[in-house]
Amino acid sequence: MKRSEINSILQAAVEFLDRMNWKLPPFAYWRPWEWEDKGPEYDEIRDNMLGWDITDFGSGCFTQTGLVLFTLRNGSLTDDRYPKSYAEKILIVQPYQVTPCHFHWHKREDIINRGGGDLLIEVYNSTPEGELDNTPVILALDGRRRQVPAGTILRIRPGESVTLTPGLYHRFWGEPTRGPVLLGEVSQVNDDNTDNRFLEPMGRFPDIEEDESPLYLLCNEYPRAKV
Repeated sequence: MKRSEINSILQAAVEFLDRMNWKLPPFAYWRPWEWEDKGPEYDEIRDNMLGWDITDFGSGCFTQTGLVLFTLRNGSLTDDRYPKSYAEKILIVQPYQVTPCHFHWHKREDIINRGGGDLLIEVYNSTPEGELDNTPVILALDGRRRQVPAGTILRIRPGESVTLTPGLYHRFWGEPTRGPVLLGEVSQVNDDNTDNRFLEPMGRFPDIEEDESPLYLLCNEYPRAKV
């Protein structure tokens, strides 16, 4: 992805969140040079990859295959300094924009439609070999236990939510006839470097062509604190 494209996506995300009256913490808006003066007291942000996360999953076409995320809080599975057992994210999904089919090895998560359009999410169990299974899927929607056939596409309307368990394949996108979807994600600790299993191999974090200066740094770009 070009940095100019990422900057444009970030600006649009900020404007959408403002329209939705969703407020982000101050570090969301720190400019790159401001990070240079942030000491080790901010290492939780750096080490647990809080903040902006823009990805096209290596597709080369963000509008078709991509996602905007902001990690608000997160713990660590390996570092005792960060004992939180939970994570929270905000996601922005555009109409037709697909997040590819994947599951998490360890993370259990609630996906909550916080407003905007409807979310469409396709679900499958996984086989022991990590492929799609054709067995019925058991999940919970707002506390209601449901069993649905493999490949069912669920419609999650504003205010509704679905619980996704480890090993449950899911693919989602914004309902085409409505606007962007504001999603919340409440989950166990999140580790995007080790806990994602995509059905088709793809990249999680984009390679960036630096054609202009960053508007904001992404969650995997922070400079280490000066000591």
